[in-house]
Amino acid sequence: MKKTIIASLLLAYFTGGLIPVQAANLDSTETGSTLNSSEAMFTQNGREGFKTWLPDLMQTFNALPEVAAQQARRTQAKLSVQAADQAIYNPELGMNYQNATDDTYSLDISQTIDWGDKRGAATRIAQLQTEILLSDITLERSQMLANVIQALVEQSQSRKALNFQQQQLASAKRSLDIAKQQLQVGDLSSVALQLVQLDVASRAAEYALAEQDSISADASVLILLGNSETAFSGFIGSLRVPTISMQIDPELPALKSAYQQVMLTKLSADQVKADTSADPTISLSAEREGVENKVGVGFSIPLQIRNNYSDTLAVASQEIAIAEQTYLAQERVLKQQQQKFYLAMPRLTERYQDWRELVLNSGHEAASGLAQQWRAGDIETSVYLQSQRQLSTSYLAGLSLETALYTSWLEWMGASGQLETYLNAQLPGLSEINHAGADQNGSSAQH
Repeated sequence: MKKTIIASLLLAYFTGGLIPVQAANLDSTETGSTLNSSEAMFTQNGREGFKTWLPDLMQTFNALPEVAAQQARRTQAKLSVQAADQAIYNPELGMNYQNATDDTYSLDISQTIDWGDKRGAATRIAQLQTEILLSDITLERSQMLANVIQALVEQSQSRKALNFQQQQLASAKRSLDIAKQQLQVGDLSSVALQLVQLDVASRAAEYALAEQDSISADASVLILLGNSETAFSGFIGSLRVPTISMQIDPELPALKSAYQQVMLTKLSADQVKADTSADPTISLSAEREGVENKVGVGFSIPLQIRNNYSDTLAVASQEIAIAEQTYLAQERVLKQQQQKFYLAMPRLTERYQDWRELVLNSGHEAASGLAQQWRAGDIETSVYLQSQRQLSTSYLAGLSLETALYTSWLEWMGASGQLETYLNAQLPGLSEINHAGADQNGSSAQH
């Protein structure tokens, strides 16, 4: 009877890592139902998705100083377009007086004509630079959101591990107390007691390490968001692998900016031509010399004899080639990141599904079988404790798989610039919260 109590307590010690242990005496039926309830709760959390935490997160995210600076950069870009779309040359007014036998008074006004269309070139460049800025900001926001959500994931996973190790330590202490009592009545050997004591010490060390990891994760969230208690419930059930494409979409924010840089260098070459063009100046003058009135019309144009700016144009042309190669290099890097994502994500998902089936669904069966063998005296205490350790390690491996899934998905969505668009699609109401949504970016680019 006493050995049965010990076996039941040890069984509770193992299952305590997966679910809260309410009683020490658990039979196999209770253990299995509790594990199944844990799995159902996990599935339900995955179905809840983003609605419980994403709106608050986006509100906090949009209040960050870095995001406010992005809005200021948008405003600056709009003003730069307005500034570029102004006249290049202002008229010049001249006045002259000569004191002689016949005093001379003259008044003239001149205007240089933007014959090379410097204004148009500057306006087109400012508009394209605004579009580049919006693409860069979209990419920055996706990468920032990826970092923030990754920090929240690591915080959540570290707290799960901390709670698990805390439950394991509490169960081990209870088992140690019972083992001491059984030693006194002669139902347990001193060697078995020492094994239980070593297991308690090991659990205490693991709990301390889990505490350190949790503190570090809390600090990371605090640094990024200014609050370590940001709501987050995970979205492991919402992770999906999109259909793979052999070609990288040039409209991805990660590539769109580089492609626009190529266009910008072409416009810059046109601007160099406009800036180095010879713009004529027309002048109109009125003069009074003594009692005689005179009216004159003038025309002048620079003579590009000593410098025809051909070298300057050649430099601008080379910038186009450099920008094209830079785009191809970024496309290659993004392609490699895409291939890494499509290689890792399905495999991690498969391993995670295997883990859920073998550990969460079938782990209680293994625990029940071990308990029965312990009750029958078929296995030693050391073997039983080692088996518990192996099953506990399986649970922690599942947490690592969850983190790896999140990391792989967030890295790709952040690097490609798709994350914010995806998050907005989950909650249509975010378009009112997130002033940097796709619609506003599009309207700013048109402006």
